[in-house]
Amino acid sequence: MNMRGEGRRRHSVLFACALSAALLLNGCIADRPTPQTAGTPESQRQQQQQPADSGLGSNAPLETTQASNKIPVYWIGRNGSTVALHREFRDNPGTENPITTALRAMMTEKPLDHDFFTPWQEPADLATSVSGKNVVTVDISRDAFNSNLDAGMAQLAVQQLVYTATAAAASSGLIDSGQQIQVVILVDGHKDFMAFGQVKLGEPMVRDASKVAPVWIIDPQEDLTLGAGPVKFNGRATVEGAKLKWQLFREAANSEKALYLDGETTSSEVAGQGGTFTFTVALGAGRYELRVSLPARAGDPGSTDTRSFNVG
Repeated sequence: MNMRGEGRRRHSVLFACALSAALLLNGCIADRPTPQTAGTPESQRQQQQQPADSGLGSNAPLETTQASNKIPVYWIGRNGSTVALHREFRDNPGTENPITTALRAMMTEKPLDHDFFTPWQEPADLATSVSGKNVVTVDISRDAFNSNLDAGMAQLAVQQLVYTATAAAASSGLIDSGQQIQVVILVDGHKDFMAFGQVKLGEPMVRDASKVAPVWIIDPQEDLTLGAGPVKFNGRATVEGAKLKWQLFREAANSEKALYLDGETTSSEVAGQGGTFTFTVALGAGRYELRVSLPARAGDPGSTDTRSFNVG
């Protein structure tokens, strides 16, 4: 099935610093709408947003099909002293196909989490298609690459596109998530373009498991307001059976944060759950920051993800 989207370039912002920029641009419009499904309660969405192992390896699982009006989008985010890929779920307006919608959001919207950013620029043209062989083809105009990146950041940005395209295809049921999914990136309809002057495009690509964050918090999303009482936290680590440490900090009126609660949890070793973890804490009204850490191991410095949210 072919799905194409075109848009109009409104402005271009030079990506001056990869570790501090978070771009807010406007996007391109797809020409084939996908019907919008009804929204689901937050508790149900939390269950739906758990990634499942697709056979690509437990540390690079595909998303599961979900019956909600959310689309997965990957961003580059700080994770301790390094940067890696993290995922958020964004609203799907239902006016275009989900792969184009997700990629458009990745290139033009601002991440919810202030630690995330994207080096992509708004493209004048964007088109996506899916073949019967589980190949997603993305055809994009060259203006999307108008950022000055080094080789490492360029590779991470290309993987950001690969992860987002495959996530949107899998979660919307457009591809068979039980098979390996490949992504072919064309630029103005042609192969062999050098992305950001660093990465040659045109050949099939798959998810690189080394580019995804070792640990990240899935729910709640940044700045979400929850009801007082039991609050369920969901997340994922790339290491199954890992012992994770969590800390909850409560923010005072002067914005100072003090440790409120802490504890430990273990990522799942159950086949098909891809290192997911969950725990529940009863919380009263206030603003909180959750920190979940994967402790350092031999040859691995460890990793920490943070998330701020409100309880009202």
